[in-house]
Amino acid sequence: MSAIEALLSLHLRVAHPELPDPVREFRFDSVRRWRFDFAWPDRKIAVECEGGIWTNGRHSRGKGMEADMEKYNTATAQGWRVYRVTNALINSGQAVKWIREALA
Repeated sequence: MSAIEALLSLHLRVAHPELPDPVREFRFDSVRRWRFDFAWPDRKIAVECEGGIWTNGRHSRGKGMEADMEKYNTATAQGWRVYRVTNALINSGQAVKWIREALA
């Protein structure tokens, strides 16, 4: 588990214990090996933690961005709602707010 995933997990458990537990590393596509960082499969809600966006990480370079677009667009076509979050969105409380609203 990455540091950003651990941070979100902590916020979900400690700040909002009433929320249902997510499935970690949920494989949503039967053909590709794509996984969501956090998922609530029964509601088709997923959260992807986007680390390294300020340090030229994988998600902020061309090839990585295109791969993410393919993954997220495929998920959307399959009926998933995918929320993408950063450290700042987790620390501000916005990420958990979106998750709470989506699960309500």
